[in-house]
Amino acid sequence: MKRMLSYGDPNTWGYDPVSQTRFDDQTRWTGILKTLLAREYTIVEEGLNGRTTVWEDPIEGYKNGREYLIPCLESQWPLDLVVMMLGTNDLKRRFNLSAFDIAESVGALVQIAKQIGVRVNGAAPQVLLMAPPPVGKLTVFADMFEGAEAKSRQLGNYYRRVADVQGCAFFDTSSVIVSSDVDGIHFDKSEHAKLAQAVAAQVQKLYS
Repeated sequence: MKRMLSYGDPNTWGYDPVSQTRFDDQTRWTGILKTLLAREYTIVEEGLNGRTTVWEDPIEGYKNGREYLIPCLESQWPLDLVVMMLGTNDLKRRFNLSAFDIAESVGALVQIAKQIGVRVNGAAPQVLLMAPPPVGKLTVFADMFEGAEAKSRQLGNYYRRVADVQGCAFFDTSSVIVSSDVDGIHFDKSEHAKLAQAVAAQVQKLYS
């Protein structure tokens, strides 16, 4: 069995934009993925609401994805694959970051995963970097994510460039899903199912 870590934010945790609670195991994309890849993979879900790439959140606190990634990699060692989807929370107005800087920040996490997650045989785990889909119609989060829509549409291209530089696999989730019109940030139930199918295909391609 290969071990896979899914490292992300509320869209990996499974935030339901309608109920504002958590989707169950059978609904969120990581839970569906466990079923799809059950014969070959053990999947560790590691999503956190508000998680950033490398930035300290002055309001929410304890959301820095870099600070938690290292102990997470060590506690879940050994890992064959790290699937990473972060960056949406970096679009918050309080951080004032460009799409370029967000992509560079997630690139720093890819580098850490390859260095810290070295397996028993001395090989680094493979990394699948996923660009989140663009922000949708903002409602309750409109003030928090002011100006995010335009920047979010640039993330796919910048993430692809980072993946090329880091030598890791890349998948642009906007090719299969969209953000919910309920809040513009999170994924509806139907999108979780689509994403799980797409990620399963990407993972299987890595080992074909």
